Amino acid sequence: MAEQESWSRRFRLLVFDWDGTVVDSTVPIVSAVQAAYRDLGLTPPEGRAVRYIIGLKLDTAFFHLSPELPEKSVEALLERYRYHYMRGDAEIPLFGGMSALLEKLDQENYFLGVATGKSRKGLDRMLRQKKLIRRFHATRCADESFSKPHPEMLLYLMDRLGVTPEQTLMIGDTTHDIQMAKNARAHALAVSYGAHDRGNLQESQPLAIVDSVAALDTWLVAHG
Repeated sequence: MAEQESWSRRFRLLVFDWDGTVVDSTVPIVSAVQAAYRDLGLTPPEGRAVRYIIGLKLDTAFFHLSPELPEKSVEALLERYRYHYMRGDAEIPLFGGMSALLEKLDQENYFLGVATGKSRKGLDRMLRQKKLIRRFHATRCADESFSKPHPEMLLYLMDRLGVTPEQTLMIGDTTHDIQMAKNARAHALAVSYGAHDRGNLQESQPLAIVDSVAALDTWLVAHG
């Protein structure tokens, strides 16, 4: 508690989205979604449409892409998506400089969290693969909460770590992340190197938009 009371920086908790923010997974996700549609003899959605749903809970994402499909077809799409995604899962890299940035932020005594549309099983697998299992103080996944942009993931992380919304910064690559932060009355920083384009991110009005991990580091030094 003494450390909490002596904290002088603006933010105490930095919450990262995963896909498109920590790992460079946008292209593999789009490819796997489109392959799933082709497997079922369906016309695959355009890449832009798929990029929009990245970060949402998977079943929510597929219902958003194809609201006319019966539930059984969505379940089949989910199964085929997982098959295609898992084939290249281990090769999905961290964005350059991300591991070093997370280590630095940890050493500077920030609380680090993850709020992601991935399942608990999927996130834990990737945290082990990337040797980040001990880097984050708390994580929350889509199968444990309402889908973004509902604020439940952030509310859970703030409560778990004893941090106020004013001390919390959500870092993400989609408008879903920014809106989730606003719904939780927390702050949001957007990164433009992931799924959503700069124009859409600007419309969601984050504190700022950064274009690289290096720029994220610079912004946190100046404003964090």
